[in-house]
Amino acid sequence: MLTSVDSDVIRALGDPLRLKIVTLLARETLCTTHLVAETGAKQTNLSNHMKVLREAGLVETEPCGRFTYYKLRPDVLAGLSEQFAALATAARGAAENKRAC
Repeated sequence: MLTSVDSDVIRALGDPLRLKIVTLLARETLCTTHLVAETGAKQTNLSNHMKVLREAGLVETEPCGRFTYYKLRPDVLAGLSEQFAALATAARGAAENKRAC
C-alpha cells in the first residue's frame, strides 16, 4: 500500500521540470548554477522546485562554500520502485479475482 510519504514523492515527480531535475541528479551531484544551465529554468523557479523535491525527501543538500549542491536519495526511489513492483504483482493476480455483484 502506498503511504502519504510515497504520495508526496509521486506528486513531486509529476512535474516535468522536477522529473528532469531528478534525472539529471541521477547522473551526478549538481549545484543550482548547473541545474539552471541544464534546465533553462530561472533560478527562483528552480529553487521552488528544489524545495518541493527536498520536502518530498527525494534530494538532500550539501553546502560547499557559497554554493549548495543537490544529490538524489536513491533509497527513496528504490522504496517507491518496490511499492510499484508489489502493486504490479498484485494486479497480475487480481486479473483472475472478480468480486460478485
